[in-house]
Amino acid sequence: MKKLWVLGLLAASLVACKPNEEELLKAGIEKMDAQAWPEAVTLFDQLLEINPANAQALNAKGVALFQQGKPEEALPVFDAAIQADSTSYKPWFNRGNAKMELEKYKEALADFNIASALDPSQSDIFFNRGTALLNMEEYEDALLDFQSVLEATPDQAEAHFRKAKAELGMNDPIHGMESLTNAVNLDPKNAEAYYLLGVTRMSALGQKNEGCADLKMALSLGYAEAETWIKDFCEK
Repeated sequence: MKKLWVLGLLAASLVACKPNEEELLKAGIEKMDAQAWPEAVTLFDQLLEINPANAQALNAKGVALFQQGKPEEALPVFDAAIQADSTSYKPWFNRGNAKMELEKYKEALADFNIASALDPSQSDIFFNRGTALLNMEEYEDALLDFQSVLEATPDQAEAHFRKAKAELGMNDPIHGMESLTNAVNLDPKNAEAYYLLGVTRMSALGQKNEGCADLKMALSLGYAEAETWIKDFCEK
């Protein structure tokens, strides 16, 4: 009888040492902070064995899978996260990102719309929704989103750059050039911005010298497409 009691204490001790949901979630997030994505997934799976409906763990696991370049595997995990808690913008936003990575832009847009309704203070939602709209050639709506981003973060170079693409798509070269100039001022290594600036200067405004200078800058930064324009229009 005494032996059984000792074994019972040992079993209780082992159970007590088993990490709980909170500890596993914290450990998984620490692995994510260290970009140790597979290890993070393992920890979240352990947590989900305890509670399959833990929305935070499901969302975090989906992000870890996405970061490993596995958007297709991440999608059903985000589905489960949304089912567990549809009031948080995060799984909607993250599922939208996974769909956009798979070039399912219309489906991504629907998720971003819900995410923005749940938390309109998150400028990342508007940036990514604008990107989806840009890929769908819905330039006017994309422009509105990038303008919203820039109201919150005026010095975000990539938002200026994508705003320029929307403006150029709307056949607005003047504002497009203004946005491209802002983009290269904030990020002098944006080769594509220099390329678009050069092409727009030359094709829309006939500014050959300035346009050639921008194209040569784009080429020097590794944007190979600029070479054809330079040979055809700048070396004659």
